[in-house]
Amino acid sequence: MRTANHLIGTLNFITFLLSIPILGGGIWLSTRANNTDCLTFLQWPLIIIGVAIMVISLAGFAGACYRNTFLMYLYLWAMFFIIATLLGFVIFAYVVTDKGSGRDVLNRGYQDYYLPDYSGWLKDRVADDGYWRKISSCIRDSNVCRKSGRVTGGFPEIADAYYQRKLSPIESGCCKPPTECGFTYMNETTWNVIDSASAANNRDCSRWSNDQEQLCYSCNSCKAGVLANVKKSWRKVSIINIVVLIILVIAYVVACAAFRNNKRMDNDEPYGETRMEKARPSWIRF
Repeated sequence: MRTANHLIGTLNFITFLLSIPILGGGIWLSTRANNTDCLTFLQWPLIIIGVAIMVISLAGFAGACYRNTFLMYLYLWAMFFIIATLLGFVIFAYVVTDKGSGRDVLNRGYQDYYLPDYSGWLKDRVADDGYWRKISSCIRDSNVCRKSGRVTGGFPEIADAYYQRKLSPIESGCCKPPTECGFTYMNETTWNVIDSASAANNRDCSRWSNDQEQLCYSCNSCKAGVLANVKKSWRKVSIINIVVLIILVIAYVVACAAFRNNKRMDNDEPYGETRMEKARPSWIRF
């Protein structure tokens, strides 16, 4: 029985440690939301799950140390719902970020991003005009486009060097016009606008502005760049979540078995003592 309590206590300590990377992933998404992705609602489910696992693990640890059956029941039921919630969140994250990716551009190191390549709930939310005003304002305030500029020998980066850069989805979608527009590069955020058939076929070409407060923040390519950035961030966090989820399930199954064994030993102990009492010779009975 004491061994079972130690095992349950150890498992609770492990789950407490596992809550740290989940909480850390939520905090990392929060920093991305403030600085790059600008989608401020995505990090909260992870932060809530991480805090919940941390609190429930402490309750289970206390229950194991003090042999409090109520706390152990609370721990097992709460952990079951937390595991189910985390599993649902992982599935949700993969579903909403499943579609869409950048398109390779001939003789370019970066990719171009197109909103029709994406679909689903997340695309509809990002493309909503009211919500996009908040996102585009966040991107503008983050100065991501201004920070993308490079100076060599006191002069802006030349076109050939810029074309071979690995731009982030935000830099590619929001800070420059789509490549098919055929505009002439002057620097990272200034382009010589020309009229062409390609420009007429892509409405983002007419949305581009050399005004540093406008650029391509109203372009569909910018919305697609945000979606690509979010997909990249979520996939990184989801890998950690899947690993943690597998370990949590294993720890939960072992904890259930240990708790069941603990209860069985508690139930058998009075019966075992009675049999031992009966087995004693009459001259040593009290």
